[in-house]
Amino acid sequence: MTAEPAPTRDTGAEELRTGRLLLRRPGPEDLDAIFALHTDPEACSHNPSDLLETRKDADLLLLRWTHQWNRYGFGYWTVRRHDSAEALGFCGVKIVGFRRGPVLNLFYRFFPSSWGSGYASEAAGAAVDWARTHRPDDLVIARVRPENLASQRVALRAGLVRAPHLDTTGDDGTDWLYVSGNDHEG
Repeated sequence: MTAEPAPTRDTGAEELRTGRLLLRRPGPEDLDAIFALHTDPEACSHNPSDLLETRKDADLLLLRWTHQWNRYGFGYWTVRRHDSAEALGFCGVKIVGFRRGPVLNLFYRFFPSSWGSGYASEAAGAAVDWARTHRPDDLVIARVRPENLASQRVALRAGLVRAPHLDTTGDDGTDWLYVSGNDHEG
């Protein structure tokens, strides 16, 4: 069993802004977007175990995300353009157990209609920058399928580096690991 870090709250995490994007703590108003994105087979094609079946599943996912936020003061954000109320997707970091202890898992999933626009890279970069500033002692990881070239590019653009010595088997097959920094042995 890995030790979990003590909860700390960072009230500045509920909203981040980038050049084009607003990243905001998800709430009940985001439930439709959570459900739509996580029932889209194309959006979850590399992680089919993340597909949701029912609206209740989306409620439970939002509840887990809310628990992370309530406990630690950060988590996954809903991502929108500054000029739109429409969710593009979700991105952020949350504490997960990995090998001998806790790490920050970088997550990014966007609607296919927004792919190719650089939104995922912009949001993931903001999330990693936030983690480096507010949680500098925590390792940030991204778990990526070997065939998911777009996700690999996002991880690299966010400032992570490939760490093949940490690769592992995940729910949907092999996970290639990308980490913050280049000297982590895991």
